[in-house]
Amino acid sequence: MLVIKDLAKSFNGHCIIDGFDLTVPVNGFTVLIGPSGCGKSTLFDLLMGIVPRDRGILAWQGETVPSLKTLAAYMQQRDLLLPWLTLESNAGLPAELAGVPVKQRAIKVSALFAKLGLAGFEKYLPTMVSGGMRQRCALARTLMFARDLVLLDEPLSTLDAITRRQLQTYLLLLQTEFEKSILMVTHDVEEALLLADDLFVLTAAPMQICERFRLDTPKPRDITDRSFIKIKARVLARLAKEVTW
Repeated sequence: MLVIKDLAKSFNGHCIIDGFDLTVPVNGFTVLIGPSGCGKSTLFDLLMGIVPRDRGILAWQGETVPSLKTLAAYMQQRDLLLPWLTLESNAGLPAELAGVPVKQRAIKVSALFAKLGLAGFEKYLPTMVSGGMRQRCALARTLMFARDLVLLDEPLSTLDAITRRQLQTYLLLLQTEFEKSILMVTHDVEEALLLADDLFVLTAAPMQICERFRLDTPKPRDITDRSFIKIKARVLARLAKEVTW
């Protein structure tokens, strides 16, 4: 379980996050959604130790930690694949850096590619495949870190709507197949409702949680379901209150 308590950060006297509290349960899919510029990406930078926090406590599995740098796998908006490496080599980088033998990491990458619909594309370069395939490779690389906690910072935001829907199924595998604890940021309300167990709506900066939606319906979910549409309208109404013009 990840616990965040009283997290705060200001830049040049401008308060971005103040008194932020959040708990991410084991094997839970927790999603944050909020207005643009509210501090969502800054939150992940603070959690990963990329920028220092002004105050706040992080605890993972009951132990206070300085950051999640060595504890969480972090998947960002862009795939960040190295263009001179094959998809197989890109996905295997975390294991290579950890000193895992070539044969062992190749077996693991091959198994992941089979699950993620990339079998047969191991030797392709990133420029030779679609954006959706590159993002699936980035997901495989994230899983190669073999960490129980995964941070997803709008990982599908650069993709078209049809490809996003397809890849949301793969993101669900993080929870259902690989039993990860997931904290995700998105701007897409439907995406949030399709994936989340707990959906938290965020305020404009200084960022705090203004409302929580607990989603208990089984996954995968149907976006045309009446109850789904009802919750979507409530989330959109709450978000509209936080938009500053």
